[in-house]
Amino acid sequence: MQIHVIQSGQTLYSLAKTYGISAEMIQTANKIQNPNRLVIGQALVIPIIGSFYWVHQGDTLYSIAHRFGLSAQSLAQINRIALNQPLQPGFQLYIPPLPKKTVEVNAYAESRGSQASQNLKPFLYEASPHLTYLSPFSFHILRDGSLTAPPLDDYQAIASQYGVTLMLVVTNLENEQFSAELGGIILNDPQIQQKLLDNIIQTAKSRNFSHIHLDIEHLKPTDREAYNAFLRKAADRIHQEGYTMSTALAPKTSAAQSGEWYTAHDYKAHGQIADFVIIMTYEWGYSGGPPMAVSPIGPVRQVLEYALSEMPASKIMMGQNLYGYDWTLPYVQGGPYAKALSPQEAISLASIRNAAIQYDYTAQAPYFDYYDDAGKAHKVWFEDARSIQAKFNLVKELNIRGISYWKLGLSFPQNWLLIQDNFHVKKI
Repeated sequence: MQIHVIQSGQTLYSLAKTYGISAEMIQTANKIQNPNRLVIGQALVIPIIGSFYWVHQGDTLYSIAHRFGLSAQSLAQINRIALNQPLQPGFQLYIPPLPKKTVEVNAYAESRGSQASQNLKPFLYEASPHLTYLSPFSFHILRDGSLTAPPLDDYQAIASQYGVTLMLVVTNLENEQFSAELGGIILNDPQIQQKLLDNIIQTAKSRNFSHIHLDIEHLKPTDREAYNAFLRKAADRIHQEGYTMSTALAPKTSAAQSGEWYTAHDYKAHGQIADFVIIMTYEWGYSGGPPMAVSPIGPVRQVLEYALSEMPASKIMMGQNLYGYDWTLPYVQGGPYAKALSPQEAISLASIRNAAIQYDYTAQAPYFDYYDDAGKAHKVWFEDARSIQAKFNLVKELNIRGISYWKLGLSFPQNWLLIQDNFHVKKI
């Protein structure tokens, strides 16, 4: 699989000639709406076996082979060149398909209203071949320990069709916000805890869930040990019933990191208690904050490396956003919130506004600037094939368990092609 960044003057037909495939294949793979209006800086996935590398100044056969985890001898043989042949800038080398790591992949899917959105269904079908877990978001805890369910119309049938494990996601959401008060009630009342665990197990059995996921957030710092104690009790009960259990963790970089989203999330304890954890490594750039990449590679790495100091790599799932944001400038704290948009919507917007897409190599994320019809400046940060590949490389480098997406319903076809190219997805 090749990632190609559009340059001025390039067309699908010129790309097809370069890579020896049809323009229609490139258009279909990337779900390009208007093949005659490509955006400068747009990253496309070219569906070929293996990839090509164009030599840069200073490259050697040995440095290129090392970059791709190959031997210089094998790279020379594949490309039918001498081992010590000097390489000129612009020379094209073929890179064969690389070994794939086996990972687990989860995706949350949030349905609103009285039934699962019909608009969500195509995304469930698109993603499910590439998923280990599908996670309807979410079962809400009530203050008496009972649960309210999200719409679940099609989840069971789709999960069964694609061999996906349904994950029962339990949250302390109240009025669409994570509630520290609700969390405190649950974590400090043994009778309510018992009722909650009874309801979780009953729901899992009656609705064919195979995994329990506890996403308890925004807790009072004083409830840290109470949460750890509840997790131990929950894990004992859930395991006795034959289920596995995971938890969601805020993105921390040290045990001392404090705050309403962080203090009560004890990485070491969760690593000991849960079968695995999902770390929410996104939202550095968020709707109410200043413009920046949603999941810049540096901070993501820092969080994962801290997690590795507290728990085995086999228990860590990296969180990944499937969206970006469009900020109106100048940014004013408390001012208008940024608008969420999918990677495909971001590219369409760049096309409409004749904005070239730039790439921040430090954050490993694409962005662009434009002016709206009212003359207001905007900045858009989003995800593309390059930024996703950078995260996949990190998953492989750190040898962690896998990836968890927030959330389905936003179009990003290149992501699923790259999942298939980089990994074997484990089905349970």
